[in-house]
Amino acid sequence: ATQLAYPGTHRDETVQEDHFGKTVSDPYRWLENPDAPETKAWVEEQNAVSETFLSSIEYREAIKKRITETYDYPKYSCPFKRGDNFFFHKNEGLQNQAVMYKQTSLVGEPTVFLDPNVLEKDGTAAISLISFSESGAYMAFGVSKSGSDWVTIHIRRVDTGTDLPDVLEWAKFSSVAWTHDDKGFFYTRYPPPKSLEDANDNETKRGSETDSNEQHKVYYHTVGTSQSEDILVYERPDFPKWLLGVEVTDDGRYLVITVYESTAPVNRFFYADLQETDTPIQLGHLNVVKLIDNFEAEYEYITNEDTRFIVKTNLDAPKSRVLQIDIANADKETWKEVLPESENVLQYISCVKQDFLVANYMSDVKEELYLFDLEGKSRGMISMPTLGSVVEMRGRKKDTSLFYKFTSFLYPGTIFQYDFETHKSVVFRATEIQGFDPTQFCTEQVFYTSKDGTRIPMFTVCKNGMKQDGTNPVLLYGYGGFSISITPNFSVFRLVFVEKLGGILAIANIRGGGEYGEDWHKAGILDRKQNGFDDFAAAAQFLIDSKYTNSEKLAIMGGSNGGLLVGASITQRPELFQCAVSQVGVLDLLRFHKFTIGYMWCSDYGNPSEDKDQFETLYKYSPLHNIRKGKEYPALLLTTGDHDDRVVPLHSFKFISQVQHTLGREDYQKNPLLIRIETKAGHGAGKPTSKVIEEYADIYAFIGKTLGLAYTS
Repeated sequence: ATQLAYPGTHRDETVQEDHFGKTVSDPYRWLENPDAPETKAWVEEQNAVSETFLSSIEYREAIKKRITETYDYPKYSCPFKRGDNFFFHKNEGLQNQAVMYKQTSLVGEPTVFLDPNVLEKDGTAAISLISFSESGAYMAFGVSKSGSDWVTIHIRRVDTGTDLPDVLEWAKFSSVAWTHDDKGFFYTRYPPPKSLEDANDNETKRGSETDSNEQHKVYYHTVGTSQSEDILVYERPDFPKWLLGVEVTDDGRYLVITVYESTAPVNRFFYADLQETDTPIQLGHLNVVKLIDNFEAEYEYITNEDTRFIVKTNLDAPKSRVLQIDIANADKETWKEVLPESENVLQYISCVKQDFLVANYMSDVKEELYLFDLEGKSRGMISMPTLGSVVEMRGRKKDTSLFYKFTSFLYPGTIFQYDFETHKSVVFRATEIQGFDPTQFCTEQVFYTSKDGTRIPMFTVCKNGMKQDGTNPVLLYGYGGFSISITPNFSVFRLVFVEKLGGILAIANIRGGGEYGEDWHKAGILDRKQNGFDDFAAAAQFLIDSKYTNSEKLAIMGGSNGGLLVGASITQRPELFQCAVSQVGVLDLLRFHKFTIGYMWCSDYGNPSEDKDQFETLYKYSPLHNIRKGKEYPALLLTTGDHDDRVVPLHSFKFISQVQHTLGREDYQKNPLLIRIETKAGHGAGKPTSKVIEEYADIYAFIGKTLGLAYTS
């Protein structure tokens, strides 16, 4: 490979910071300003270099064509009932956004109810929130633009499909909770960011700013009024970084307010009795009762029978259990256990058909559904067609039906309807993909041993007849953070890698995730974060030792916290991999907490400004601060979006600049070091299909080219 000429990114050597007596320089601090003309010029230069390389890959278009063909199949959500109507989401195949349909019965003729594709020509407006009023007369819906987390809430009449004039701005991480009289709803919002107050085009800039989000507040909005009249219901100016969630109980009597201070699965649990207030005007004077006023465990409302609340919690139960708390007498001694902790992880649970608890349990990263009554007595289980995941479940206390969607690596997604009378599931809607034959592939779960002896699960997907001769290309994927589990799911993009480039997909369920409950999460965070990196390196070593592949045919990929995993892996063990793709990665671990919602991640990463030990831990593995000369780095592709206001793009901007500066002119660095910066795109949620296909075509073309693979047509 001939060496690429990288842009000579300006370094400002004067930017230095003292961290507990250690001076750390930050020469690319200027790239933190997304609106500066210099940053915009830099983005264009970097994209031009990347495009030169990507456009030279002979099968780039062939991969895009195959992904497009295979992705062109109808994708449905589970149906759900609101009022007298059923609703579902459907993407015909290649529509940029899924369309919402309404029907009067499950067999009725569906009509379009909400089509986000008409909101923006390029498909960059997405529906990020939907909430119906109790009678089903109104639907509140949130629109996010260009991939930003900011949400604008509108209200649509269900009978006519017309929108009311109500427009609610500056919602983010908000739920919408209607009072049962249909008169209005509770929601949460932030004050507008300071940097956008004067911006004339704050509509287009929204999501590219990096201001820290603080002062989340609960408001009540009355249908048919302007946002300026909304009533402030609850705020905590004494704790500006608290994140508030709202929910109205199944019986409509109580408002539940949950309070989070970080992404850790622990929250405070407050409630207010709505029967104490006659009119919304009095809502500003709600009597908020602090049922649980500490951050010792997580408490999640499931349902209530009068004053008896049923909640899911990890209190003294890292794999979670279910309690009944009577708020009329809430002393801890009176709490009753409904479902004790089991050896499997209780992921989520809901109440359907008045008194059925439907619980999703995970065992070795495979999911099953179990049924109980409200006292915790077993009512059987719903078994799944194969190893896989329940990715959606629809059914409420007032509903008589339960719908769930099951998927796996080779199973594109089947929607089942469960009948509570016969205790049987029937296929409601199966997914067919033209030209895709799942019997050509096989899935396997293996277990390997990490550096400290811990047993780690890993899934592999390959073509039938794959020979373990050490020559196969492998794409190893991981995440390992925030208690998030990477369960089996269907991906056309990955299967094109297996089918057309002869690859093997490997997914390592490393520590830091939630695969075995909260203990598994805690074993891979803070001063134990290195465990996850070690687990990932051990996965690579296992794949090499077991003759799946060799290091010259091994690519790694991860997104967000998984992008950090990739960054740490290549800075610690560059010789182990041939190719690395880091999507929207957290790469500057000394400044992540200063932008948008980054401070919420201190529970996983630590706080480098306030704690010397945590600074030292982070400084040891922060990818930006551990780029060294001496060894060739794997072929590197970073991807990010200019409107990513979750993991701001400055992480990727600074990292690629430092990598190109350190290694870009070394004779031994033959592998390309590139960044792909998408415009009008964010962290990933709501990204239009056209942009998703282009991005993954580029990623897999890059992996194929840099691993030296041929494309089989």
